[in-house]
Amino acid sequence: MTTDNATVPIERLVVVPRRQYGLWIGTALAILLLLLVGKALATNPAFGWSIAGGYLFNPSILRGLVNTLILTVTIMALSIVIGTIIAIMRLSPSRILNAFAGVYIWFFRGTPALIQLIFWFNLSIVVRDISLTLPFVGTVFSVKTNDFMTPFFSAVVALSLHEAGYMAEIIRAGIKSVPSGQTEAAGSLGMNHRMILRRITMPQAMRFIVPPTGNETISLLKMTSLVTFIAVDDLLYAAQSIYARTFETIPLLLVVAFWYLAVVSIMSVAQYFIERYYGRSDARQESPLNGIFRRAFTFRRTPQPT
Repeated sequence: MTTDNATVPIERLVVVPRRQYGLWIGTALAILLLLLVGKALATNPAFGWSIAGGYLFNPSILRGLVNTLILTVTIMALSIVIGTIIAIMRLSPSRILNAFAGVYIWFFRGTPALIQLIFWFNLSIVVRDISLTLPFVGTVFSVKTNDFMTPFFSAVVALSLHEAGYMAEIIRAGIKSVPSGQTEAAGSLGMNHRMILRRITMPQAMRFIVPPTGNETISLLKMTSLVTFIAVDDLLYAAQSIYARTFETIPLLLVVAFWYLAVVSIMSVAQYFIERYYGRSDARQESPLNGIFRRAFTFRRTPQPT
């Protein structure tokens, strides 16, 4: 009897998996680090978990959370509208419109959001009042800048213009991802530029626009904490107002972190389903959650012996 592997049946061969010592060591170190961090968080009394739990549903905290959500939705809606206009201007054959859009993106993306926020809040120093005067008619209306540039309105204007610079580039990249042959074919059929953009370009560009837009929305949610500098009653400002009196700084910051994490988690789930909707024309892949439910509630039929 020969011992040559070529004569051994395949079902008798023993497959020895490759030992990945580096992977095992890295996993062990990661687990050890998580245990140490978890122990430090659970046993350190300075975190004040019981105090943080008591403030979790405090009326001031919830009011600040609602204001943060209102700010996020309002600013994101305005930035999408402004960003779409700027993106279309950026793709326009007109050199003037193209240059204006380029300067807009360069300026509002190049300056920090905090500086823009403080500038718009102090706009009355530069422009004391806004008025409209017509020839032979006189002053139609005049309003003092301080009367309408409230902290909330200043935050909406500043962050909307700032975020629109990023949204313009996202939308422009999405539009350019659509092959030019499709727009040329639509033009040959007599469709005008507006109809091509609405019916051909944008529906296909959405699957490239939605993922970065979702990321920008999550980033904007966290960036709204900057409005605390101009005394807008957002989530962080509400927490600061409380721990300025009670000196319970760490527990209140834990409450703020908890609500931000909760909202971001919900937004991430919503982003997943929106991306799945606009990417339904691609090869469909089963999500991990759907796979768990399918395996949990599907019964395999045991083959009967013949």
